[in-house]
Amino acid sequence: MKVVAFNCSSRKDGNTSILLNTVLKELSDKGIETKQIQLADNKISTCIACYKCVANKDKKCAIADDMINDCIQAMTEADGIIIGSPVYFSNITPTAAALICRAGMVARANGMLLSKKVGAAVVSARRAGSMHAFSSINHFFTILEMIIVGSNYWNVGFGKQKGDVLADAEGLDIMRKLGQNMSWLLQKIHGENK
Repeated sequence: MKVVAFNCSSRKDGNTSILLNTVLKELSDKGIETKQIQLADNKISTCIACYKCVANKDKKCAIADDMINDCIQAMTEADGIIIGSPVYFSNITPTAAALICRAGMVARANGMLLSKKVGAAVVSARRAGSMHAFSSINHFFTILEMIIVGSNYWNVGFGKQKGDVLADAEGLDIMRKLGQNMSWLLQKIHGENK
């Protein structure tokens, strides 16, 4: 089994990445292959509504000069997908929105490519806006017929500066529980946890 996590923060290895790695460690400890893909330092184009993915049905976005097609391929190959974003003006980052829109269009254009995969949202916030961002990511999962896994609270960690989230003990516990729940669900789906 394989889980891929997308860090949609503009800060490479910042708070969002720390939260994602906390989830991924729990999965890795259960023998699940994990990978975090950092979208920082990459110029990501938004969806231009060209509908070429609908016409081509090749599991690719027609915009080929950025890393989104690599992200879509990683999603296709994974059993579980985690999308992590910090809060920007009470929502996800523009990078996360571009990933969601373009991957979502390609998935829908190709017979619901991500259907029945397990999805989880991870959000880092300074103070507010986290629930809207959390919901935005989960809407992506639901419209693509994915199975959302949760934790013992909403999947949010708090911190402003890089590393501040390490002081959010509750947030880190939420991420650990999320990883444990995702591992359990993936094992149930794949018949490895009887």
